[in-house]
Amino acid sequence: MQNYSVSVTSDRPAPFQQITIPLADGTVLHARLWLPQTPLADRVPLVLEWIPYRQSDGTALADSMMHGYFAEQGIAAARVDIRGSGNSDGLLHDEYLKQEQDDACEVIAWFARQDWCNGNVGLIGISWGGFAGLQIAARRPPALKCIITACSTDNRYTDDVHYMGGALLSDGMQWGSGLFAQLGRPADPKHVGDRWREMWMNRLEGIKEPPLATWMQHTTYDDFWKHGSVCEDYDEIQCAVWAVGGWVDGYTDPILRLMEKLSVPKKALIGPWTHMYPTWGQPGPQIGFLQEAMRWWRHWLMDEDTGIMDEPQLTLWLGKDPKPDTRAPDIGGRWIGLPAWPPAAPAQTLFADDRRLASAPGPVEPEIVVDSPLSLGTQGGEWCPLDGGGNGPEFAGDARMDDGMSLCFDTTPLAEAFHLVGMPVLRLRLAFEGDHALIVLRLNEVWPDGLSGRVTYGIRRLARPEGVAPGEMHEVELPLKGVAHEFSPGRRIRLAISTSYWPLVWPEPRLNAITLDPASLRFDLPGMPPEASHDQPAFGPAIHACPVPSQVLVPGEISRKVHQDLAGGKVELVSTSHRATWELGGLVMGGYGGHSYSVMPDDGASARARFFSVQTYEREALGWKIRLESSSEVSWQDGRMVLASHYEAFEGDEKVFARNWLHRIDY
Repeated sequence: MQNYSVSVTSDRPAPFQQITIPLADGTVLHARLWLPQTPLADRVPLVLEWIPYRQSDGTALADSMMHGYFAEQGIAAARVDIRGSGNSDGLLHDEYLKQEQDDACEVIAWFARQDWCNGNVGLIGISWGGFAGLQIAARRPPALKCIITACSTDNRYTDDVHYMGGALLSDGMQWGSGLFAQLGRPADPKHVGDRWREMWMNRLEGIKEPPLATWMQHTTYDDFWKHGSVCEDYDEIQCAVWAVGGWVDGYTDPILRLMEKLSVPKKALIGPWTHMYPTWGQPGPQIGFLQEAMRWWRHWLMDEDTGIMDEPQLTLWLGKDPKPDTRAPDIGGRWIGLPAWPPAAPAQTLFADDRRLASAPGPVEPEIVVDSPLSLGTQGGEWCPLDGGGNGPEFAGDARMDDGMSLCFDTTPLAEAFHLVGMPVLRLRLAFEGDHALIVLRLNEVWPDGLSGRVTYGIRRLARPEGVAPGEMHEVELPLKGVAHEFSPGRRIRLAISTSYWPLVWPEPRLNAITLDPASLRFDLPGMPPEASHDQPAFGPAIHACPVPSQVLVPGEISRKVHQDLAGGKVELVSTSHRATWELGGLVMGGYGGHSYSVMPDDGASARARFFSVQTYEREALGWKIRLESSSEVSWQDGRMVLASHYEAFEGDEKVFARNWLHRIDY
């Protein structure tokens, strides 16, 4: 992981103002607005970010660095807290509700009417804000001319934090408990005055259901997930789209699909990053993304020909020589450009030859049974590393230990470089006894000394097709996540197959084994497109505006450990985080939290996940002190999943709210 090398544009933050935006139903939203001191024109466009993460404190530093930069470059920018979050009125119940989109369309029209605005609005956002950009674009507010959507998805079920290939992700459980913790955060009395307590109690009483309970009750792609999934009709989006992400993030396949399916002007950028804007991207290198964003805004919001649309439609990092490390991985490589997606890439097909991958089929065993220990995966990291912005050891590590518990097929050492650009697909015949079975595929690069680095992977919770009997062989097609990667000469390509990947994915409770027909194995690997450009893009240095003043009072700490009871067999991964206690404008914020997963390696029904969070807010000058405590626990009981949730709120030392929930869920 590279050290941050981001430069600051000035020695003081760009000036901003706190504003309120009235909605037609009487709701008042709070926002932070940056107007340029030296505007590019008499009337300038607005760039809007639309998320629930508290613009007056929670994201104040990051907002000032990005939106302050846009203002320094001569356009306006705003960060609005959606209904029920931060200091805004109303209640927040869940992600991406229709009310949220309705409000956004109204807010866009409100900004477009301001006397300093030229009537053109762009949306930028990462994660929730990236989702919002796509969803709001599909609503076609007239003033919205373009979006930058980072680390987002077109399909809320297949490619979001909740499920992967139909399998429940632990990251989704973490995020569900995290959103649950956020629902009861108070408004700041500095910004809303004495109304803060009434607003706070309304928020606490308004927590009717933990969001995670709703998500877990929808285990297939139904109407719940179709809402907000723009893949239902890509043509609903009529403005220009720039989709941005990183290969280490969970949200790259949607970028490739957007480039294939959207019929509007579009661009894609995928680098060697996790869930971050490229300015601060890890593992790195960081790039001058904000300068590129300004070229995008000026092109679509000010009708300037900045040349950005003359460049390759897709700019992709071609990874090379990955050095896995749970804390600080390194991904070498270079950029390639593609004019469109999907490319005209030739594919190389590999087959099983005993336990090898070869260019032609060879002698194999009649059947191979895969029944992995459920503890396999402790080196797999998280589905979306650092999605909370932390620095914990959440990346995939050396896969040798996991490979040793998997069924592996290796090539011989490569005589020359092997390029993979696109989505690998494995086809084979298999059988299983239960109604469902979990299969996990990992494509690794293996060094001569045995080091094994994950390049990409795929997960599928298989459902036995209608008409197929338990234990009957049938053919499946299993895609892996798309990637651009160069395997170096002397290395081996490894396909690792397992029936678990814990704790990244929730295990099946019973009947875990899969029987494979290795003679049917066909592994298609798309190669380097002949139309690829190898000219390196002229990205400038990573820069941002000066952040607003703040002070770290107590530094944060994070821990991630794996424990195994050699006597009883239980394996447990425990992650704890003491957030930094920091002060911003007289508000002191802190807290701690964590999550843990435990399982018996041979008993899926023993799987258990626990999450907890403590948040504190204090304004000493006002005698105001708030503490929020929440917890969630997921387990198996009598063949069903059980979610137990708890929330408490304290004003000073007095408990003012407490509630418990218990949900039993079929999975």
